[in-house]
Amino acid sequence: MSHHLIDHPRAGTQSAHTITKKRPVIAIGLDAADPRLIETWMAQGHLKNLRRLRDEGAYARLKSFDYYRAETPWTTFLTGCSPQKTGFWTQLRFRANDYSVEDSQAYRFEEYPPFYALGNDYRVAVFDMPQARLSDQVNGIQVLAWGAHSPQSLSHSRPSALFDEIVEQYGQHPTLRDDNANVLDVPALKQLQHDLETGIARRAAICQDLLEREQWNLFLTIFGEIHGAGHYMWHMSQPDHPLYSVMHTQAEDMLLAIFEATDKAIGQIIAKAPKDAEIVVFAAHGMGSNTMDLPSMFFLPEFLYRYNFPGKYAMARGNTGEPLGEPITSGRVKRCWLGALWSLKYEPNPIAAFLRRNLKLKLFNLIAPLLGRRPQPDLISPFDLVETSHSFYFQPAVWYKPFWPTMKAFALPSYSEGYIRINLKGREPQGIVDPADYDTVCDDICEKLYQLKDARTGIPMVKQIIRPRRDLPNCEPSKLPDADIVVIWQEETASDAVESPDIGRIGPVPHHRSGSHRAEGFLVVKGADIDAGSTLPEGHSLDLAPTLLSLMGAPIPDHLEGKPMINVSTPAS
Repeated sequence: MSHHLIDHPRAGTQSAHTITKKRPVIAIGLDAADPRLIETWMAQGHLKNLRRLRDEGAYARLKSFDYYRAETPWTTFLTGCSPQKTGFWTQLRFRANDYSVEDSQAYRFEEYPPFYALGNDYRVAVFDMPQARLSDQVNGIQVLAWGAHSPQSLSHSRPSALFDEIVEQYGQHPTLRDDNANVLDVPALKQLQHDLETGIARRAAICQDLLEREQWNLFLTIFGEIHGAGHYMWHMSQPDHPLYSVMHTQAEDMLLAIFEATDKAIGQIIAKAPKDAEIVVFAAHGMGSNTMDLPSMFFLPEFLYRYNFPGKYAMARGNTGEPLGEPITSGRVKRCWLGALWSLKYEPNPIAAFLRRNLKLKLFNLIAPLLGRRPQPDLISPFDLVETSHSFYFQPAVWYKPFWPTMKAFALPSYSEGYIRINLKGREPQGIVDPADYDTVCDDICEKLYQLKDARTGIPMVKQIIRPRRDLPNCEPSKLPDADIVVIWQEETASDAVESPDIGRIGPVPHHRSGSHRAEGFLVVKGADIDAGSTLPEGHSLDLAPTLLSLMGAPIPDHLEGKPMINVSTPAS
């Protein structure tokens, strides 16, 4: 097991530093910007402002935690603490008392504050930090959920009037909480590109305005537009996704266009920075071809259904050994991904199966009562969940919820890795697995998961499995994640069908988002004491907060688990 999965190697070594001369720091985050893309495009002559910063400063790659990659990076950055320390693994919290899942939103900072909560000695401006809450300990301004990807916060600010002032002068962000599109619908993707570029331009103007209002000790903003673009435009840019070969010629490189617009905005922002400012551009995590959405959100719930009910199928029954054909790219474009997926609900009646796949849902629902009674319990339709305003209607795992009380184990909703919960006696209200059998059931599930393969290539689907209650021995029980098993998938191919001897074939199914998270980020730093063109040793996302504090000349709290990647030796003023 990788050491990074359990403990950051420098955890607990950092003490409060002597306060040195204050330096203004301009920190610009690129949400889920992958270092491989950044490096490739800089080498090709793109991203000229980033390349100039890299040539005039220092560059480093960063590692993040190898699981809960989508949910933890920003909380790790904000607190300087690992999820084992904060107990914050994901916004999706399972409630064992009633088998419900709720959205807890951003970390509450009750135990560990954001690193920029520095009190009266430092003036701080935070604009559009994702997955954050307002902090009473920040001396300056905070504006949240103007246009961040998945902000996990209300749209508000401190002072309270500032948010409305910004919107009145510069406008709203066109894609706030709506930065998505059907990956098979090129006009929709072009509209998303236009809206993201509009948001980028507005963000640049707002940041320039805020920078000119006063000289901040720390100015922090995050470009969330890159995150949404990476999820939905990866296949329009990168040939490692199966949809690239049939779709990339229908438009320009949309993803590069978003990065270029961001690079232009970075140049505009730093042009307003004080001459003596330290400039930092970073990404706490990255992006790659989407190898985890379908496995975690869809294949795993169906795998566990078939594991618990041998010989039965709930969704996307395929026939092992039959040719798979091309990935699904036509015939369902007019349907949203949920509609296309729901049309694959298993019907033992061949006529019902044909009609479900080919009729509009409303028409099929009218005919369905004539085709026989539905089994009970049954899957919950995502469209029924939409009508009840259910927060997680788009998470296929939730469709299986009626079966959870009768299953030994079930899949929890996920934005990244696969999460499995054991239905344990004494913990779950209708638990059926005796505590004495806990390890046996976990071992059996893991063994069968390791037999799961991509149906097109034969590549094993599972790269690694983590058992938090076994593999995190130093984590307080109250701070363990909800999952009993965490499945880390292979990253070689974006799978649309999987199979194994025990569960047969699942799929093929339509691809969803074409980009998914990776545990790599990067850091670029330019400043008076930074050697031009230098390369730093690989760091960790835990190092970002102490690095920024060190550059500011601010004290580094003892509870931060990383250390500064750049040593600042300016004498105290």
